[in-house]
Amino acid sequence: MPHLDPAYNLARWLAGNDHDAEDIVQEACLRGFRGIAGFRGGDARSWLLRIVRNTAYTWLKKNRPGKFVSLADDELAELEDKDAPAILFDRMDIALLRAALEELPAEFREALVLRELEGLSYKEIADIADVPIGTVMSRLARARAQLQNHFARKGYL
Repeated sequence: MPHLDPAYNLARWLAGNDHDAEDIVQEACLRGFRGIAGFRGGDARSWLLRIVRNTAYTWLKKNRPGKFVSLADDELAELEDKDAPAILFDRMDIALLRAALEELPAEFREALVLRELEGLSYKEIADIADVPIGTVMSRLARARAQLQNHFARKGYL
């Protein structure tokens, strides 16, 4: 139960609304309960967030196949790779930030939410997303760059 808030937060950012996030977290908790025998110890929060992540992507592919955008690693390499400073969340209007985050590809949004809002380490995010730490770092850098470009285009930076 202590990890439900981070689970809901991740599901909310991936699904885009409260109702769908609640369904995703409920399904993820059921999956976690059924699979508890497979839990080998370690970080329970990362384990649950990985289940939430996988449940959310399964749910999105099933319920929003045309809207779900996923980037393959080879597509990530084609994106512009700039060293962008982190956006200071506490200085941005929450509605503007939320809109900008929702425009990011799911993998970028997921990494940014887990790092900046949930405070997870790169290793924890890599474990949850089942990707190398370098991929997490790249996704974070690109997400931050896209946010910076978004706010610069809007005249906020």
